[in-house]
Amino acid sequence: MHVVVCGALVENGAVLLVHRSPTRRAYPDLWDLPGGHLEAGESKLQALAREIHEELGVHIVAESSSRLGDLHAGSGQDAVHVSVWHIRDWVGPPTNRAPEEHDDIAWVEISELGGLPLVFGALPALLRSSAAPTRG
Repeated sequence: MHVVVCGALVENGAVLLVHRSPTRRAYPDLWDLPGGHLEAGESKLQALAREIHEELGVHIVAESSSRLGDLHAGSGQDAVHVSVWHIRDWVGPPTNRAPEEHDDIAWVEISELGGLPLVFGALPALLRSSAAPTRG
């Protein structure tokens, strides 16, 4: 099983999504939250901070992050367990620092997520369920 963390940077009712390149082996041409696999010895929060910095060039404020829940996909060796985190505060403007992985990034209103092709169809409900305040 693959263990993955991803972060929902939320500002003014919108969440930052990354569009997975059409050439990606797993889940190509779909919108997703930024994040990635845990490395040996990392906690989920450490992996989240590293991945968000690698992919978006921002530093998350760890105290502003809270776990929203878990999502699952695939089965057997391809099974993926995703820990989803709500990130309320970060330093720096998000930019696409991983163009080989994502061909676009975009702020999307949480209320409009249902109209996008997403890796996880449960993502809109998970984000709407968060009663935490957003940045902005």
